[in-house]
Amino acid sequence: MGKITGSGARIEDVAHVAGVSMKTVSRVFNHEPNVRPETRTKVEIAAKKLNYRPNLSARSLAGNRSYMLALVYDNPSSNYVMQVLSGVLDACEAAHYSMMMRPIDYTSRTHVEVLVDSVSQYAPDGLILTPPLTDDVALLEKLEALNVRYASISPREKNARLGARLDERRAVREMMAHIVSLGHRRIAHIKGHRDHGASEWRLNGYKDGLAAAGIEYDKALVLPGEFSFESGVAGAKALLSMKSPPTAIFAANDDTAAGVMHVAAERGLRIPQDLSVFGFDDLPMARQLWPALTTVRQASREMGRIAAEQLLLSIREPGAAGMVQVPYELVLRASTGPAPKRRQ
Repeated sequence: MGKITGSGARIEDVAHVAGVSMKTVSRVFNHEPNVRPETRTKVEIAAKKLNYRPNLSARSLAGNRSYMLALVYDNPSSNYVMQVLSGVLDACEAAHYSMMMRPIDYTSRTHVEVLVDSVSQYAPDGLILTPPLTDDVALLEKLEALNVRYASISPREKNARLGARLDERRAVREMMAHIVSLGHRRIAHIKGHRDHGASEWRLNGYKDGLAAAGIEYDKALVLPGEFSFESGVAGAKALLSMKSPPTAIFAANDDTAAGVMHVAAERGLRIPQDLSVFGFDDLPMARQLWPALTTVRQASREMGRIAAEQLLLSIREPGAAGMVQVPYELVLRASTGPAPKRRQ
């Protein structure tokens, strides 16, 4: 057999180089169970050597699958969506799957029908749902009735079957303890979107942190938000115009925190000397802000990858997948510091 490389390589060529049957090669690329790890490695090495790419159309016809997952989202933070998207794409590429993005207007009365039509038209093997769609009862009931597989990212429902979540309440409580240790007592909070479970968890973590420090909860220091830069601007303008403004502001996500820092700069306030600001997510922008943002690292890309991997596992081995708890990390940067004495 002559040397075969490049796009002309066929499944039988991979089988020959790996020393296995074509059926075994097919099972490896379909991620079927009961393939020995050493055999899987041999096939993958042979495929890489030959620059072999599975024919997705042929796989679909043979296995009655589309070999495609759909990421479904309606989230005001494009930064967050891009991180999740990257993680889902990582998992899809590793499994030789394709991926489609399906934005859904959560506020539309027809959003359930719109998604069902998309599922019918494109027939993805499963969906990855992001907040607030993860908690849309009507949507979830419809998917269940149609037997559509889905994985959830950060669902409010504790009994959600598979996907990825993080203990956001505990994470915020720990961050609040750090802020209090810097001497802050007047700490404000700009909330996230009201339909997102994360908004509730982060608010409760904020309240827990105040209670643990013996600080009375002041509803005047808690303002609505949308997980957006604009809501951070609006909230900061209101908070910093108070007769006794806060010395620290907890923004429900990094986009909101960026809005707070923008207003502080406009008003000539120094961060962190005059005002400490901290967020949640640790998006790439958190390192690019000046000063760099103190925040809770929510591995959004990792959560996207894990949710997609659990969905793929549920396709290959029904009943084997589950809900994965993802760790968090407090990332302490230059946007927080000791409380200014003049406003205590």
